Amino acid sequence: MAGHRTEDHPHGADRLCGPGDRLYSRAVRRGRVPRTDVEPVPCLLELALLHPDPDDMDWLVPTSPQEVMTRLLRGVYDEVTASQRKVGSAVAAFDWYAGLGRQPQTLSAPGEGTAIRVLDGLSRIQAAMDEATDACTTEVLTVQPGGIRREDELTEGLHRALALRGRGVRMRDLYTHVARHGQGLHNYLELMGEAVEARTLDEVIDRLILFDRTVAFIPANSERTMALELRHPALVGYLVTVFERLWRLAIPLTAPLPDTGIEGISHRERSIAALLAEGHQDAEIAERLGISVRTCRAHIARLSDTLGAASRTQLGVRIAQVGLDGPPRPGGPAVVGLPGLPGLPDQGSTSMR
Repeated sequence: MAGHRTEDHPHGADRLCGPGDRLYSRAVRRGRVPRTDVEPVPCLLELALLHPDPDDMDWLVPTSPQEVMTRLLRGVYDEVTASQRKVGSAVAAFDWYAGLGRQPQTLSAPGEGTAIRVLDGLSRIQAAMDEATDACTTEVLTVQPGGIRREDELTEGLHRALALRGRGVRMRDLYTHVARHGQGLHNYLELMGEAVEARTLDEVIDRLILFDRTVAFIPANSERTMALELRHPALVGYLVTVFERLWRLAIPLTAPLPDTGIEGISHRERSIAALLAEGHQDAEIAERLGISVRTCRAHIARLSDTLGAASRTQLGVRIAQVGLDGPPRPGGPAVVGLPGLPGLPDQGSTSMR
């Protein structure tokens, strides 16, 4: 068997090489094979599939397939048993580690859960929001993106807002400027009285709700069917900072929007002009400002007429010439552009719907 090594046949009895399969099959059919035939396939002897014929040592007889199968199954059983022991050890070890992670929670305040919790489904989101509303004692901060708020949306979350007002909780809400044109929002604010203060911006981040600066809710998918409940102090603190900076830039809902300083161009058209100058498409501009694409294009058409532009290229030049491609002149509000979060259900000032 010189010239043939075990490395040339790296397999077991359950997956024979081609020459080995053919020789073993022939041995089973005929009852024996000459010893010289096994020289190219030493694996059959190494795996004990062939053994010397006691009546004639020049011949080899096959081990019965039934015995080979029994041997293989015994090996598989031993491997499975060993794997089960390893799995059991791993589960026991990491269950102990997981227990260490749960211990601090027993010292947490009532109602406090894990640092980040995924809420899958509107019912779970609403239940978590109700729980946070019931526990809130001081302050609620919300960012409400989109355009004009429908009255049915505001009504859906009204029970939470009224419950908070009844306990003396203060609320601050951020909207886009477009929301100013919705009568439903004005009715809602009139009903809530001094409990709610609202301000607006050209554009805001997506939905954010903060209770007592200890728990926050943000979107988890674009379909608005999942949310994240955040209780990690660093994450919540970061979101509070984002809100406060937006709040300082925002304009009170009771105050008029500042004049653009250019006759015939509204504040919204100035915002659209700045976004056009940045290279954004109509649909993206509409989404960021909370208006429809059709309304956005109507404003762009008025911009073109006012600035005397006959094409989009010429409009870009005119926007730069009159200074609409940058921030508003000193004294006016800055155009806020923060990375948006995925969508979430929208349901009034203290809801994710």
